[in-house]
Amino acid sequence: MQQLSYIRKNTLQWRDIAAPTLQSPDAALVRPFVAARCDGDPLFLHHDLAWAMNAGAALHYLDPVVPAMLGEHPFQGPIAVGHEGVAEVIEVGANVKQFKVGDIVIVPWSISCGSCAHCRIGLTSRCRAHNATLLSAYGFGRAMGDFGGMVSDCLRVPHADAMLVAVPRSVNPLVVASASDNIPDGWRCVGPPLKERPGAPVLVVGGAAQSIGLYAAGLAVALGSTRVDYLDWQRERLDIAAAFGANPVAVPKAGRNKWLKRHAPVVCGDFPIAVDASANPDGLRYALRSLSPGGVCTSVGYYFQKGTHIPLMQMFANDSTLRTGVSHPRAALPEVLALIESGCFDPSRVTTLVADWEEAPSAFLERTTKVVVQRPTLSGNTP
Repeated sequence: MQQLSYIRKNTLQWRDIAAPTLQSPDAALVRPFVAARCDGDPLFLHHDLAWAMNAGAALHYLDPVVPAMLGEHPFQGPIAVGHEGVAEVIEVGANVKQFKVGDIVIVPWSISCGSCAHCRIGLTSRCRAHNATLLSAYGFGRAMGDFGGMVSDCLRVPHADAMLVAVPRSVNPLVVASASDNIPDGWRCVGPPLKERPGAPVLVVGGAAQSIGLYAAGLAVALGSTRVDYLDWQRERLDIAAAFGANPVAVPKAGRNKWLKRHAPVVCGDFPIAVDASANPDGLRYALRSLSPGGVCTSVGYYFQKGTHIPLMQMFANDSTLRTGVSHPRAALPEVLALIESGCFDPSRVTTLVADWEEAPSAFLERTTKVVVQRPTLSGNTP
């Protein structure tokens, strides 16, 4: 079978590999037919991240958890690409009860058993049944297991009944191309906080987590926030935020760190809910300083370096909360899909490029917000 593989910076290739097998009676084999590029993928697609990570480790610049999570030599090709997508079930094990051949399903990015202590409390991306690696997932190479990548002809899903989520019949699979990771990641930033604070204003600091910040802004509008400010320097993303009904706030591209420092409130801000999607320490600090008393900020950015500073004294005086961590899509997907199915939120607004499956090696390298590739299902239906 064919699998899209990262070889080196700006180089993706189709490679022939052996097809997976079930291996256990609770597993299923699925054929992805819609796949999306995650916000984190351009980090290694467009940069020599392997060299940078190795240098950072040698200089003791990286947080010690980074090699535990990504391996001693992260992002060295070949790596199977992709961990967001929708698939068609093509084979099921004898113990699989909830799915059958032909079902259209979302495959979460992380492997979860559904029954361990962590899975039962919603920490499905920290499943204790797969603790040989810190995280177990598709599309990150050997450091997270041998599960392959979403842009391939076949994937093994080890706990099919626990992991897979059926796509509602009324929802076009293209709409939920990023439901494996980025859409639920945006939802967890605003969904639970808005349940606790109905109608509360929301601030989103956009940036490196390109689509997640936009999903969060769109979801906040859909969930009834009375004011959603979206900060970014990139015009494409500002326009998407405005299309969702958010208030786009343009930050200068040149000197944006100085702008963020200069405009950050010193005592407290106006937002009970803030989202840091910047992956920029100054963006994180801006989001935290913009909280109103008792506010909560969720950060979805990567901070690989040791000693990322946060305004701890202001947070103390302001009774602020910072939440961060990997997304747990399997736990969040039921609520996310219900919202999408209701018509209140259309995540496809964020998609800026849809390409044919065969074009994935070039499409995934495009410098745009959200890339999706597609092909017909085995039944012949195109999404």
